[in-house]
Amino acid sequence: MLAQEIQLLAAIVLDSLIGDPRWWPHPVRLIGTAASAVEHRARMSIRNERVAGVLTATIIVASSGFITYACIYVADWLTPWLGGAVSIFIMYTGIAAHDLAKHAREIQMALDTSNLQLARQRVGMICGRDTGNLDKEGVVRATVESVAENCVDGVTAPLFYGALAGPVGVIVYKAVSTLDSTFGYKNERYGQFGWASARLDDAAAFAPSRLTGFLVPIAAWILGMRSQDSFRIFKRDRLKHASPNSGHTEAAFAGAMGLRLGGTSSYQGVAHEKPFIGDPVSEINSESIGKSVKLMNATTIVSFVSFVALWTIARLLWGYI
Repeated sequence: MLAQEIQLLAAIVLDSLIGDPRWWPHPVRLIGTAASAVEHRARMSIRNERVAGVLTATIIVASSGFITYACIYVADWLTPWLGGAVSIFIMYTGIAAHDLAKHAREIQMALDTSNLQLARQRVGMICGRDTGNLDKEGVVRATVESVAENCVDGVTAPLFYGALAGPVGVIVYKAVSTLDSTFGYKNERYGQFGWASARLDDAAAFAPSRLTGFLVPIAAWILGMRSQDSFRIFKRDRLKHASPNSGHTEAAFAGAMGLRLGGTSSYQGVAHEKPFIGDPVSEINSESIGKSVKLMNATTIVSFVSFVALWTIARLLWGYI
């Protein structure tokens, strides 16, 4: 195993131990602040909103990668140990498994103590739908769907790009993801400006989301969950989601847990009928949240091993070409 892979494993361990303390400047928050500043200047300088959005995305992604590389280069020049520590820290900040699991369990705890209002507030922090009128089952379903979808953005995609290109790969992906969460809205302000950010995010998550869909059944098998159903539902329902990428892990999770996800959801007061994903084999209750977290954690380990193996084999094959 090479140094880069060891650093990535150390980053996973660090995230599992301490998560993301809110008191230090997180790279993702810095990227978001920079993106808003560049947006302002781009809109002032360029009249065509789509061109301004393309320029903003290009500047943010390129500068994020360059600054990351420069920081590691300088640290490594001072001492290789410092370079390694900086690399581990940067990759650790791109992994969000701990915080996602912690937040999901807090929602489960609120439900288990019959505090439905608190559970609604907490789930509203990790999903975009209206949560004020959700019943207990609706809160659980929204939480499980969020864990399944964010498993890619917050965990497996950073691992995929970290195994490929180390800290620079992780930060470049997080820059793309942050651009989408900042500008990728289909509204009057960002319909044109956010076009590049949304398309770039779709492209960046294309491979990780599909690979994760294949890996979730393996994680389900390790946990003694419905591995065969996970793969079956993944194949059957993965393209039902409105997002080109989110449906893959959501379908695999639904099959592994024996749940039916999707259905009616409200966004900004407007009800949307989403296709059902999965079959209602098991009862959906607060324990389903804990199971989804366990499945995400197992998928994290399976993904790390798989992506390291994938890119190691690819590099070996490239050396023979």
